[in-house]
Amino acid sequence: MKIASEKVVALTYCLTVDGKVEDQTTKENPLEFIFGLGYLLPKFEANIEGKEPGDSFEFTLAPEDGYGVYEKEAVVDLPKNIFEIDGKIQDDLLVVGNVIPMMNQAGGVMPGKVLEVTEDKVKMDFNHALAGKTLNFKGEIVSVRDATDKELTDGLHGERAAHNCGGNCSECGGGCH
Repeated sequence: MKIASEKVVALTYCLTVDGKVEDQTTKENPLEFIFGLGYLLPKFEANIEGKEPGDSFEFTLAPEDGYGVYEKEAVVDLPKNIFEIDGKIQDDLLVVGNVIPMMNQAGGVMPGKVLEVTEDKVKMDFNHALAGKTLNFKGEIVSVRDATDKELTDGLHGERAAHNCGGNCSECGGGCH
């Protein structure tokens, strides 16, 4: 069976960035997703569409086709007092390198990386960790099958129902997978 819309795909991959392995899966624990529903980067899906179990793949995605270009505007200084809980600053949370889930004006969750902490401000980077990076993927298709009606409604592991996405993961910032 070939990879096409609404098929459940299991695959292995190795993602390298700047010559370092950034992420990988194995045949024993492959990445499994429903093709065509926005779980993966669109250009990733375009590069594996039509492949069958046993087919291998290798391709490179430019930053524009991956997690976007690095935006200086996404690095912001926030008042330190917004990190107060019950009137106290959570100092163990405000550690350089920590990634903290923050809420945007629309109510969506955006992870922000702490870059610097001063007496009254916290500098955070809201760019994706791989923004501005060229992504190199190599892997193999493990299996392809039809998705069940329940999987199409709820997702493979109930992630749509759990996040109340209504079947459109873009509504919750893509956090369904």
